[in-house]
Amino acid sequence: MNDTNKQKIKIMSKQITIVGAGLVGSLASIYLAKRGYKVSIYERRSDMRKVSMSAGKSINLALSDRGWKGLQGVGIADEIKKIAIPMYGRAIHNKDGSNTFQPYGKEDQAIYSVSRADINMKLMDLAEQHENVKIHFDSKCNSVNRQKKEAVFEHTTSNQLSNNKYDILLGADGAFSASRLNMQLTSDRFEYKQHYIDCGYKELIIPPGPNGEFLLEKNALHIWPRGSFMMIALPNPDGNFTCTLFMPFEGEKSFDTLKTQDEVLNFFKSEFADAVPLMPTLLEDFFNNPTSSLVTVKCFPWTFDDSIALIGDAAHAIVPFYGQGMNCGFEDCVVLNNLIDRHNDNWELILKDYQNLRKPDGDAIADLAIANFIEMRDKTADPKFLLQKKIETKFSQKHPEKWIPLYSMVTYSPHIRYSEALRNGNKQQAIMDKVMNIPNIEQIWESEEVEKEILKHL
Repeated sequence: MNDTNKQKIKIMSKQITIVGAGLVGSLASIYLAKRGYKVSIYERRSDMRKVSMSAGKSINLALSDRGWKGLQGVGIADEIKKIAIPMYGRAIHNKDGSNTFQPYGKEDQAIYSVSRADINMKLMDLAEQHENVKIHFDSKCNSVNRQKKEAVFEHTTSNQLSNNKYDILLGADGAFSASRLNMQLTSDRFEYKQHYIDCGYKELIIPPGPNGEFLLEKNALHIWPRGSFMMIALPNPDGNFTCTLFMPFEGEKSFDTLKTQDEVLNFFKSEFADAVPLMPTLLEDFFNNPTSSLVTVKCFPWTFDDSIALIGDAAHAIVPFYGQGMNCGFEDCVVLNNLIDRHNDNWELILKDYQNLRKPDGDAIADLAIANFIEMRDKTADPKFLLQKKIETKFSQKHPEKWIPLYSMVTYSPHIRYSEALRNGNKQQAIMDKVMNIPNIEQIWESEEVEKEILKHL
C-alpha cells in the first residue's frame, strides 16, 4: 500500500465531532467531509427546516469578501449568492428627511444581505449532501470527557443520553457555547471575559409594496443614525426589509421609556418619520418581538489536548456592527483548512497554529466592531466625519499602494489579517486627526497641500 492510500485511510478513520450546526459548524463539516473525514454534528435546536421559526430574534447578516472566500473554498458560493442581495453602500436617512449615500468601496464593491436562517438552512442542505456528514438535532452537549475523548449529548425531548467518541472535537455552538463551558470547567487558567454593551436590539419589518416591490433602495444598507441610538434596514429577496432598532436599555431615549403604543408611535414619528408610513405592523412587531442583548466574548485558550478547538462565536463572539461575525467564523474554516494542508493532517500542529493565528485576529475584530458601532450611530451624519472619508477616498484612489481605508481592509481585503487592519487603521487615524486640524480644511481638502501633509506623515 502506498503512502497516499495509507494517508487516505488514516483520514477516513478519524471521527470528527462538531458541536453546533449553525453557520460555522455546517461550513466546517463541508470542508472536512470533502477531505474524507467522517463528521457527526450535534445541534441543540430542532431542525429549522422542519419547524416554524420564531420571529424577531435574528439580525440579517452581511456577507463580505472573507465570507465569500470561505464559501468559494468548498465550491458553494454560487448556491449562496442565489439568496443574497448586494448592497453597494450606506443610505443615510437624516432626521430632517434628507438622504445621503456613502459608497462602501470602489464602484463594483458590495457587501451582501442574507437572512441568517436562510443561509443556515442552505448550509445544512449542502452539508448533508455528503454521505459522511450526519446532523443530530435536539441534542445538547452535556459534558466532554477529555481523557476518554468522549462527548455526552442529551436529547432535548426524550432526555436520552448518547456517548460520542471523537478524535477531533470542534466547538461551534455560538456565543453561549456549552462546549466552551466544558473547557472552562475542566481547564486550569482558562481566561474568559464577556462584555454586554448598554444597547439592545429589536427586530422590525418593512414589508414589500402592493406588487412585491422594494419600498426603499434595494441595493443599500439603510441607516437612521440618531446619536445614542439608530435603526438599520437590510433587504431580503422577497421584497421586504429586516429592520433593527439599536437603542440603550435605560435612559432618556431607551427601550425602558417605550412602554405604551402611543409612546412608541410618537417616538418613531419624531425620530424615523420617513420610515413610519412603510411599517404597517410597527406596533405589533415592537411589542411582540423580544428586546435582545449584544455581547462580546473573549477567551483563551481556544485549543485543548491536541484534539479540541473552539471556532466561530464559541471562540470570539462579537457585536454585529462591522458585519463580520459570520465572515470571521467562515475565515476560521479557511485557516483550519489551509493548516490541514500545511501540516499534512497532523492535528497537534494544526490546532497549535490555528490558535496562534486566529486569537489575535478574533480580539482585533471584536474591538473594531465596537468602534464601528460608535461610527454608525454617532458619526455617519457628522459633516466632519464625512469630509474625512472623502479625503481618505481621494488619497487612496491616487495612492492605492500607500493607503487602504480601514473599512476596505476589513471588508474587501481577506489577504489582510484583522489584527493588521486594526494596527494600520490606528496609524491612519492618527494621521487623519492631524489633517482634520489643518485650518480651513473644509475649503482646501482637495488641494495638493493636504495630499503632501498625508505623505509627510506616512
